[in-house]
Amino acid sequence: MLLEQKINDGIKAAMLAKDKIRLESLRAVKAAILLVKTSENAKDFDETAEIKMLQKLVKQRRETAEIYAGNNRQELADRELAEAEIIEEFLPKQLSIEEIESALRSIVEESGAGSVKDMGKVMGIASRQLAGKADGKLIAELVKKILQ
Repeated sequence: MLLEQKINDGIKAAMLAKDKIRLESLRAVKAAILLVKTSENAKDFDETAEIKMLQKLVKQRRETAEIYAGNNRQELADRELAEAEIIEEFLPKQLSIEEIESALRSIVEESGAGSVKDMGKVMGIASRQLAGKADGKLIAELVKKILQ
């Protein structure tokens, strides 16, 4: 797999550079890959599943950073955010809000959605087309805004 090879190469480079945060971040990604590969879902582990896994890891770190920041543990929050940024390097380039909104408007036109009641239909299409390129929460907010 391409992602797994990139992670292994990144781990080697981080070891040589003695970059502890990068090394821990990449080891966490490798551990997640190994968990998926040894699970029952190993057959379904394709590029889309890799992107979802990476997004989940980033989201976990951002949420943990918020908790740490709320408990006045800024040094731990900064570390979590640094790990999230390192993991994001392996995700596809994120679209800008304007690009997402443009794509959503075309999806709304194609699907014939006219009101907020059709949000589920639009979200289904948008989730597939924008997987890995935009945050699901942001997509939902923009779809709701467009359909109102």
